[in-house]
Amino acid sequence: MNTAININVEPEVVLAARNIAKSYGNTHALKGVNFDIYRGSVTTLFGENGAGKSTLMKILSGVISPTSGKIILDGQPINFASPSESRDLGISIIHQELSLAPNLSVRDNIFMGREIMTATGVNFSEEERQTRELMKELEEDIDPLTPVEDLRLGQQQIVEIARALSVNARILIMDEPTSALSASEVEVLFKIIRDLTSRGVSIVYISHHLEEALQITDHAVVLRDGTMTAYAERQDIDLEWIVRHMVGEGFDLGSPPAGYDFGKTSLSIKSLCIPDQSGNDFNVVDELSLDVREGEVVCLYGLMGSGRTELMECIAGRLKPSCGTIVLHEHDISKLTIAQRIDAGLVLVPEDRQRDGLVQTMSVGKNLSLASISAFTSKLLTSTKAEQSLIDRMIKDVTVKTASDTAEIGSLSGGNQQKVVIGKMLATNPKVILLDEPSRGIDIGAKAEVFKLLAERARAGLSVIYSTSEVGECLSIAHRIIVLSKGRIAGEFNSSASKEAIMAASGESVAH
Repeated sequence: MNTAININVEPEVVLAARNIAKSYGNTHALKGVNFDIYRGSVTTLFGENGAGKSTLMKILSGVISPTSGKIILDGQPINFASPSESRDLGISIIHQELSLAPNLSVRDNIFMGREIMTATGVNFSEEERQTRELMKELEEDIDPLTPVEDLRLGQQQIVEIARALSVNARILIMDEPTSALSASEVEVLFKIIRDLTSRGVSIVYISHHLEEALQITDHAVVLRDGTMTAYAERQDIDLEWIVRHMVGEGFDLGSPPAGYDFGKTSLSIKSLCIPDQSGNDFNVVDELSLDVREGEVVCLYGLMGSGRTELMECIAGRLKPSCGTIVLHEHDISKLTIAQRIDAGLVLVPEDRQRDGLVQTMSVGKNLSLASISAFTSKLLTSTKAEQSLIDRMIKDVTVKTASDTAEIGSLSGGNQQKVVIGKMLATNPKVILLDEPSRGIDIGAKAEVFKLLAERARAGLSVIYSTSEVGECLSIAHRIIVLSKGRIAGEFNSSASKEAIMAASGESVAH
């Protein structure tokens, strides 16, 4: 259902950015961008990683200052000296990468830095009451005292959203707010967005989920290489319009790699059961069996709670099964450690690249070589030449766009960070690669590059298994689509299947 509304009167501009430029040395992140935010409307900002979206939003929220240009708020020029000054003026931002303190509770994360004080100290009971109200508004049954590190990724995203909502912002910037949310959680968020806009709150919405973003858009802006390439109102845009202005004509996510026969079975899962990790008496994966062959690309599709992530993590050795076996090239690896499975040729690219896939204090190169360090280490001595050779080869093979291999990993775009995680695992020369939501938080161009890379490796004999909650991604490079529902295989399709059939098998409504 399309929840966007048509605006029949000239919308009021509450904040205007004029000729905003931002340079880092010889790198021009923004090149004279004009951008308007309208009162009570959703302005969606589209663009590939590196297009300048996050840079523009950091300027509007006071995180960084522009090299040139001006910001006009309520008709008056203004310079934000800090994020707190921007926040005091009613501008709040939900960043793409979560900025939560995992060891603190949900309550403490929401009120961190702006605690509710009384004469005797922090009013924890009032903070807890307000946190419960926020969780109720977001339709999430999360205890305010739960440590954030105990929450799944989607719930952590909800906490990040709750923190932004708690400041009663006039302008709310949402940078990839749904990247880890289930379909039902997205529906709740969109309902909240429409409630906020009905009260005059202005929303800036950034998302790589293009079809999803179309549901909430009032105004659309496209950035490309630091320049605004297109603007239109909702009634004048569709998916083709967005993609064309983002990446050009004739774009697609690829097709299943062809021109070869599959090899022998590389991975065989038999009657696998995985118990619920919260201690409940049921299996999140129940008596599941699946064979994957050399050179085959298999997609696992399912809604939140289908067992996709648990299945991936169990195969990789992160979770223990209660029954069943996992066989890699005729060797039972069910009892091997994660490191032993990597050595045997099975690797996982995790869903949360920031927490589980990258070491933020390491450079691009050190992250790429981390999983292969034993290959060039002997008697506590590291062959620098061999390590550098591997780093150079992987940067080229997975097309990482970086100033140098010594650059900080945080300096890369989301898509290039994901390539580093994938490159790190491919550097171990695996026989089977598992990828849990490999396109989470990356743009459509980077997504196509990742899928192209995986298709090329499949042609060379690598078995590829990736999970997704986007039905369109099922029909890109997968030879076979396995639909999961409540821990069981609910359907199996080839690449000629329809989106409707795949969604129906998962139990997802296809009415929209």
